Amino acid sequence: MNQVVIKRYHVAIAIVAALFIGIVIGNINIANLNNQLSPLPLPEITEGQRGELGIDKNINESNIDQYLGRSDSVYRDMRMLKDPANYEAIEGDSYLSGYVEGFEVVSFPYLTNVIGLPKEVGKTYDGKVLFGQNDKGEYIANYEESMKILEDLFPKDKNIFLMCGGGGYAGMTKSMLVKLGWDTNKIYVVGGYWYYEGQHDVKVKKGEGEKATYAFWKVPYHDIKFDTLTEKKND
Repeated sequence: MNQVVIKRYHVAIAIVAALFIGIVIGNINIANLNNQLSPLPLPEITEGQRGELGIDKNINESNIDQYLGRSDSVYRDMRMLKDPANYEAIEGDSYLSGYVEGFEVVSFPYLTNVIGLPKEVGKTYDGKVLFGQNDKGEYIANYEESMKILEDLFPKDKNIFLMCGGGGYAGMTKSMLVKLGWDTNKIYVVGGYWYYEGQHDVKVKKGEGEKATYAFWKVPYHDIKFDTLTEKKND
């Protein structure tokens, strides 16, 4: 076999190998895509105290890793970077000490006034909010942009996975969204980061006690600049 034939033979082998690898990778990608877009179980509230927070029975801190990275979903962590409430009183963390990879932080206390925190936790942020509440429990927009901001942060055409520290803010967020017209069957209250033991934990806190520091620059955070919004004149 002369050099030209050998060279052509090697080229042919390389092409066949490349095609084979491409097919395999393509099949893997298709399998991953099919897995990502596989039907989700309908939201189902769990039993007991966690159920009172609205935490889902089927998708929660124990298995959320299986549902990360879906192109048909968004992931929201509803904590503040530093919450004025004393969550240490219930063995939590008032600071956002970490988050699950893929989740983006939207502070629930900026959306509406927080009602119903445990007595030992005390009060949280009580400044400007996107929506007030009337005596009937209805949400009233405080700004012309309030609903647009909410729709951008929580797209109605996506599944919405909600998380916070212990589950409370996440449950309150779902309740609010549903009252404002979101589909309850597309919103999952995953529960609390404090109980997460999966493989996608992004640590923000370093050290303990007075020496603790927080790398908030790591956090994918959606801030709401109230001073840039137009106050709505409600009748």
